[in-house]
Amino acid sequence: MIGISKLYCGTVKTADVLRYGAHSAKLPSHLLQFSEDKKPVVVLSMTRCCNLQCVHCYSNSRDIEYPGELDTAEGKARIDDLAAFGAPVLLLSGGEPLMRPDFIDLARYAVRKGMRVSVSTNGTLITEDMAREFREIGLAYVGISFDGVGDTPSRFRSSQGAFETALRGLRICRDLGIKVGVRFAITKRNFREIPAIFDFLAQEDIPRICFYHLADAGRGWNLREEDLSREEARNIMDLLIDCTRELFEKGSEKEVITVDNHCDGPYIYMRMLRENESRAADVLKLLKMNKGNNSGVGIGCVSWDGEVHPDQFWRNHSFGNIRKRQFSEIWMDTSNDLMAGLKDRRLRLKGRCEKCKWLDICGGNSRALAEAFYDDPWAPDPTCYLTDEEIGII
Repeated sequence: MIGISKLYCGTVKTADVLRYGAHSAKLPSHLLQFSEDKKPVVVLSMTRCCNLQCVHCYSNSRDIEYPGELDTAEGKARIDDLAAFGAPVLLLSGGEPLMRPDFIDLARYAVRKGMRVSVSTNGTLITEDMAREFREIGLAYVGISFDGVGDTPSRFRSSQGAFETALRGLRICRDLGIKVGVRFAITKRNFREIPAIFDFLAQEDIPRICFYHLADAGRGWNLREEDLSREEARNIMDLLIDCTRELFEKGSEKEVITVDNHCDGPYIYMRMLRENESRAADVLKLLKMNKGNNSGVGIGCVSWDGEVHPDQFWRNHSFGNIRKRQFSEIWMDTSNDLMAGLKDRRLRLKGRCEKCKWLDICGGNSRALAEAFYDDPWAPDPTCYLTDEEIGII
């Protein structure tokens, strides 16, 4: 996770992090990525079922009943364990998490355990009554997927009217004072809508947007021909920075984040060196605190069936099942070779990633994509758009 607004527009400084001791239990949510202890933010996939069928769905979800999902008692037991372990945030996801009849019950239980609870949803099932319950139990954040404006979200979701229905859900939450945000998966078919989505943020008074680089997982693998070229990725990153700056110059300060391509971090730093060298040193310190890709360390995933994965986009590996062992025990067990490597990957990485001068702030980028493309989790990340000169191997 790379915060464009935090780094480029200076909404966060190293002093802000150090004021809280850089500890995840004490840091406010917007500073958690800079924690020193890297207790994992855990994505809880509450169900695989979904009322939509998005073309890029990383969990291959459909509107059917899937066997083997954790029941309510098992869900509360895993929340107990995660709270005791000190996981600072639960991101309730799916499938579509709001399809679980006990969603509110489990979310309330996690909040009462002292956890910060967010939900990632397609937004189409949010009603006024449901949103009031969100507010009553104290959900920290509701992230709603759009991937564009107008007809684009409906085409992505294979459902006419999905944009309008999701927008209604977003407005209900916003008007009730619940923090909401937009999620946008970047592909060749929708990147031209980025300026329009920034206009949408301003018009709808939405405080946050996360731009996801396309995950080649689930049905997303079928869109791999839509992966951006290196030149396109660089141009899009410049566009995101420029659009964010324009919002700030207009007095509309939004939190803008990119997810799943950590070479975005050094790219922002190099641009800052050219444009505002006096702030560049602090940006570099923040990136070192962030540490780049944290799969298996600062982020993890527990699936609907209890399997523990490095992150929500890398489900072909399981470190164990919480029906048999506690998450805390699974997460700290380095007898698994992949888990051991993720916790100390410097000696495992190969090629450009091994030699890259930005390794400390990128973390070797996505190991899931390296494995998907090269059948080797320690191969170079195929989505890095930095040149050999920029990474210091020429």
